[in-house]
Amino acid sequence: MDATTDKDPLVQEQIYNALCYLGESEPEEILNACDEYLRQHDKLGYPHRVIILKAMETVVKNNISLLDKSTAKEVIREWQQAASDVLVAVGGCFINKVMEEVLTKFQPGVLPHYYVVQTFANLAVSNGE
Repeated sequence: MDATTDKDPLVQEQIYNALCYLGESEPEEILNACDEYLRQHDKLGYPHRVIILKAMETVVKNNISLLDKSTAKEVIREWQQAASDVLVAVGGCFINKVMEEVLTKFQPGVLPHYYVVQTFANLAVSNGE
């Protein structure tokens, strides 16, 4: 996974594809490995973190019926928190664009997802003056 920091988009795409491919045969192991890697590399640049998060998303979507319920719940929670953190960090420089995207998740008459509200709140806190 260290190769995600390679600046060549083809290398980044190959890493993403490899994680997704491995996730087809061993989804829980790949999800746990990605989760552990992200925890150990909390200073990983956001573009590189996104590659791993997207691979995790694909593995979860493609294998949700194969995952143990407790693993799925934990991985999804961790993935959502990490994605929220990425949006908040990107919002440090591109607050208007991130806010536009987050606001699209608020629909009239529909209770927003917990992480949408949390992301919105964290954006407000981190960009307050």
